[in-house]
Amino acid sequence: MIKISNGIISAEIAELGAELQSLIKGGTEYLWDGRPEYWSGRAPILFPICGGLDGDEYEYDGKRYKLPKHGFARRKEFTVEAAGADWAVLLLRDDEETREGYPFAFEFRARFTLIGDTLVTDYIVTNKDTRPMPFSVGAHEAYACPEGISEYELVFEKYEELGSNIVEGNLLSHNKVPVLSGDTLALDPKYFEVDALVFTDVKSRAVTLRHKPTGRGVAVRFDGFQYLLIWQKCGAPYICIEPWCGLPDFVDSTGCILEKLGIIVAAPGETIVRTHTVRLL
Repeated sequence: MIKISNGIISAEIAELGAELQSLIKGGTEYLWDGRPEYWSGRAPILFPICGGLDGDEYEYDGKRYKLPKHGFARRKEFTVEAAGADWAVLLLRDDEETREGYPFAFEFRARFTLIGDTLVTDYIVTNKDTRPMPFSVGAHEAYACPEGISEYELVFEKYEELGSNIVEGNLLSHNKVPVLSGDTLALDPKYFEVDALVFTDVKSRAVTLRHKPTGRGVAVRFDGFQYLLIWQKCGAPYICIEPWCGLPDFVDSTGCILEKLGIIVAAPGETIVRTHTVRLL
């Protein structure tokens, strides 16, 4: 476990999956504690895909490969490449196991930096291969809502007309259910009776989770991430705010990963960075 602190906030990160385990300010824990009766995850990193594939398979250069939902990074041991009192960089490289389902040489770094009351997380993807490398990357932090999510709301930075794409198993429908006209969404467990809220046309690049009686919460900024998902296991005392660069396959997907909506393609030798921030309120 890597522990970092700047005297205002502190964080703990596990080497397994480079997964955030704790985020504390003023003695208050803001991250979900991973109780397995609801969900044992806390903040898994999604790479090299976000969501599921049709049949857990995709096609690249005429060959078919299998990848599990959300990819493999969350199940792999990262190496602590470098660290200081208030920052840490964890590194994952390709190996024989990853190349079975993702036939590329890569370096994937998760860099965590504490600045004031804010955690800055950079996902740094480098294509070490000789071919274009398609990938997605996404965050999946779960924030503690001990009073139940009905006491919380999400405040978007812009006025939104949001519909949520209907989830069909691991896949997405193009059909949407209207969810929000405005900038504030009152959270309700009913939204998660099927799965997640999937916003493929969100205009905002920041959203605040706010406890209505006290104002306590987190402000998440996700410039560079095109999509936003909101999820909980129905009735659980947490909510996940998930900025994604990528989406699950749609029900009419071709299976070709280069045609996948939202996919990023890194040229040989290219490094691509995506950053999101979490400010503790």
